Amino acid sequence: MEKGPKYRGFPRLLTMTLAAGALLASTEALSADAEAAEGLARQSGCLKCHATDKKKVGPAFKETSAKYKADKGAVEKLTKHITGGGKMMYGGKEEPHPAVKSKKPEDIKNLVDWVLSL
Repeated sequence: MEKGPKYRGFPRLLTMTLAAGALLASTEALSADAEAAEGLARQSGCLKCHATDKKKVGPAFKETSAKYKADKGAVEKLTKHITGGGKMMYGGKEEPHPAVKSKKPEDIKNLVDWVLSL
């Protein structure tokens, strides 16, 4: 490659172009992950008590995301909660939170990551 004023910005332009491509690719991957997470939430019955943006019996997923945004242990706490280690208030008494219907760590992590991304 020829050096000189004509090619001075080329490495920066190339880096920016590659970064933009990676960002577009990751955006597509995120939408597929959101689809899988919503499917697991639906299959597990989560949407009976939760909605993405409004409170039902349980808090909205967006509310949960806002609550845990600054919490470094959020992933671990929510993972425990949705795998049957958490509690919920129902009918004035505390009961175990139902477990999500997957034992695959990658499915569970995807669901938690999706909720925290809202």
